[in-house]
Amino acid sequence: MGLVVFVISACSNGNEGDQSADEASVWEQIQEEGKLVVATSGTLYPTSYYEEGSDTVTGYEVEVVREMGKRLDLEVEFEEMGFDGMLTSINSGKVDLAANDITNTEEREEKFTFSEPIKYSYGTAIVRKDDLSGIESLDDLDGKKAAGASTTIYMEVARENGAEEVIYDNATNEQYLRDVSTGRTDIILNDYYLQTLALAAFPDLNITIHPDIEYYPNNQAVVMKKDSGELESKVNETLKEMKDDGTLKELSEKFFNGADVSVEPDLDIEE
Repeated sequence: MGLVVFVISACSNGNEGDQSADEASVWEQIQEEGKLVVATSGTLYPTSYYEEGSDTVTGYEVEVVREMGKRLDLEVEFEEMGFDGMLTSINSGKVDLAANDITNTEEREEKFTFSEPIKYSYGTAIVRKDDLSGIESLDDLDGKKAAGASTTIYMEVARENGAEEVIYDNATNEQYLRDVSTGRTDIILNDYYLQTLALAAFPDLNITIHPDIEYYPNNQAVVMKKDSGELESKVNETLKEMKDDGTLKELSEKFFNGADVSVEPDLDIEE
């Protein structure tokens, strides 16, 4: 193994230099253009959404990225798309970053670079209030209809537990929630903070957060292309400044009803 590494490294000095140049050129190109192009959905409250009567996208991660751009002296241009297209758009170079409550996983880390976490959370489940959709635990998902986007971690959890997928393309929270309420679907697996706020926005629907389902402690971050070099350094340096000076906490409390999602919660949940 050592010999193979030696031979490869001896033959690849030029490639490593090219890679470093490529990494530098990504940041240099962004500086030259004076802007960051960022993928987001515009439909995920309170991460990325439109306030009533406004034509400007806002939300926790949207405003985190806006502030980051300001500190880097860059304009931020948002490209709205469904979740399933965001990671593809990063790899194709259509966007520089994605900010849409994207969970950091080992599998994704093999393909993409994640910034330092800007949000910590865990998974919960929205079900019908009157009968909990006939579900007591994740073991009861076999044959149940789970709503979501196909490539999310939460849909993966649903699949692993035998649920039937009902896939939406960048649908609004109201559509997701109303479909559970009416019985078109049975369950939405998603982030605790997002579920809590979505639920509060539609108090008249026959839905609730399941009292006994908590799973998958996780964190979310800004996503960029693998080996982003100086871009990764600039993003992380700026986010650290924002955490240290209280900006992340302030933005979190604004969008998450007083909760500070930028710190890891003290929970007893199995990994």
